[in-house]
Amino acid sequence: MATDVLVLCGVGIDTIVRVPELAVPPGDFLHVEPVRDYVAHSGNGVALGFHALGLRTKFVDFLGDDAMGELILARYAAVGLDFEHVPAPNGTPRSVNLVDAAGRRFSFFDGRHPDDLRLPQEAYLPALEQARHVHVAGRAPEAFAEARRLGVTTSTDIHSWDGESASGLSSAREADLVFLSAAAAPQKIDDLMHTILDAGRATMVVATEGDAGSRVLIRDGGPIVRFPTVEPERPVVDSNGAGDGYSTAFMSRWFAGRPLDECALAGAVSGAFACGAAGTHEEQITAAQLDAAIARARDSDRWRAGRD
Repeated sequence: MATDVLVLCGVGIDTIVRVPELAVPPGDFLHVEPVRDYVAHSGNGVALGFHALGLRTKFVDFLGDDAMGELILARYAAVGLDFEHVPAPNGTPRSVNLVDAAGRRFSFFDGRHPDDLRLPQEAYLPALEQARHVHVAGRAPEAFAEARRLGVTTSTDIHSWDGESASGLSSAREADLVFLSAAAAPQKIDDLMHTILDAGRATMVVATEGDAGSRVLIRDGGPIVRFPTVEPERPVVDSNGAGDGYSTAFMSRWFAGRPLDECALAGAVSGAFACGAAGTHEEQITAAQLDAAIARARDSDRWRAGRD
């Protein structure tokens, strides 16, 4: 069956611990709110985000034969996400995320997969042949060349790339659309965006900056364009998943050929929506919710001031 988006890799479990602040307190014990496990990680957020927006979405990844894997399968069955998996030799990946009172987070990722683990081509090639777009969240580098052969557009997210990691740049070189976070190198994010564009085939690089908004650089499109955030419509409780919320909404408008300003506004609205839910990807904005929130935010003082 034809799909709008194929997402490759990037599911695991987040164990979220809510703490007063992102600092180790004195002593050796602290009472916290209930510690909970959530189906999470970036590929998961992108797949669930596109699915909630009404795009025909398929997700392929490794999965452990363990209790964490069962949680993931149950979640996807409940929402009706098309998911296929191959056995993960070391089990399902996990992260422990500390989330402070303002919703900021710090993540400890266990990285249990071997560095050379790659998703077998036979696990995703039939789906790629039926896809309009593929988002590679990791461990499937050959998918980029296959997508080019098939005329399928590509995207990736290299997260908090600091300009030093070779693996981050290798993925960025191959994708048509690259997302990254400015968190690791906020003072040189413009240089990193130009490096990605100069080194690879990307037509667009998008950097998210949390409360500071986002930046977009288009090949042959002039200087970097900055976009503001929007006022959250509900209290901020957890920033986990905000970046994935931004990228899926941005791309949904990009697929439809909408203007850059609208793509960035959709991303800002969706990212703000994600911050209003506890957990990593427990709530995804729907197409109707996104349309309504864009209409409200477009004429807001914050958005207009940031665009003037």
